[in-house]
Amino acid sequence: MSVLLAFLVIGLYAAVVLRCWWAWTQLPTVSIEEAATPAFFSVIIPVRNEAQNILILLQDLENQQYPAHSFEVLVVDDHSEDQTAYLVQQFQAHSSLSITFLSLATFPGKRQKKAAVEVGIQAAQGEWIVCTDGDCRVSQHWLSALNQVRHTQSPKIISGPVQYAPTHSLWQKVQALEFSALIGVGAASIGLQKPTMCNGANLAYEKEAFYAVNGFEGNAQIPSGDDEFLLHKIHQRFPGRVAFAKAKEAIVRTPPAATVMQFLQQRIRWASKWKHYETFSSRLLALLVLGANLAVLGVGMTAFAGLWPWWAAASAIVLKLGADTVLLYPVLGFFGKKTLLWHLVLLQIVYGPYILLTALLGLKGSYAWKGRQLKTA
Repeated sequence: MSVLLAFLVIGLYAAVVLRCWWAWTQLPTVSIEEAATPAFFSVIIPVRNEAQNILILLQDLENQQYPAHSFEVLVVDDHSEDQTAYLVQQFQAHSSLSITFLSLATFPGKRQKKAAVEVGIQAAQGEWIVCTDGDCRVSQHWLSALNQVRHTQSPKIISGPVQYAPTHSLWQKVQALEFSALIGVGAASIGLQKPTMCNGANLAYEKEAFYAVNGFEGNAQIPSGDDEFLLHKIHQRFPGRVAFAKAKEAIVRTPPAATVMQFLQQRIRWASKWKHYETFSSRLLALLVLGANLAVLGVGMTAFAGLWPWWAAASAIVLKLGADTVLLYPVLGFFGKKTLLWHLVLLQIVYGPYILLTALLGLKGSYAWKGRQLKTA
């Protein structure tokens, strides 16, 4: 590998990451102390085989410090094979929440998450749609924080922060560190008005905006991407109307992958969307992240083989990790997880081979998800 090329790629990566750090610091911090007039939210939860988790989330929603008459909950079941449907209906019978249970089994030809979200939106009474997943946890001020963003920033779509929890084991901590970086970069790209990433576990948007961009039309054949493709479409249709909910109360917690295979299947699913991105900034960022991590891997291997001086390899690695640290420090501070930075070197060691593997398998587009074998066209 050319010394000049490696430093060029890593230097460009560092410049982009430092710009993301600056954008993160400029994002407006949301305060819920001055309560805004509540919008009516329709919280849509697409579920498949979430019997172990769904009741905890529903209880979190029942504990919301948000006017009960200003939100509803729609649970849309995607052909679950466990007790998910039964548990939701049992909770519904005894809850003070306004809960609607819908089953895709009653909608011929409807399967997978996008179909579940669409069915939920069609039944929703709210002016705003809020999406989360069945295995998530939300704070009691979650809807209040989203409502405050809606009120103060007048967006068409709101990307919310998502955090991996718990993070007890080393495996969980390394996942949480990488995921925090993704959330930070996604938030920063919104601050720069070049949105690239968001997460469907914490996403809110105007129902009218969803229909204005024809919903998932154009990418309905892709099993994943109910979040990012919609983000890109709304940004293109309504420039400057994308916001990030930078509030601790808005954080949604979701569990990290339990096994290495589950983790790889998830990341392959994510990577399979890259070739379908229509925005130049999203494609460029994906290629730059891949190139910088391969460059670090390459300089390490060539230095070990005696083809590079160690000082040159160390300089390239410090440049990469230094930029990562500058961004991650405030992002992890926001999540209350600064100690995860101690695992950055370990993450970098495994990141090069991992990102190359998932990128290649993502191009193939085959992966397992929610008990199904799927393929991105």
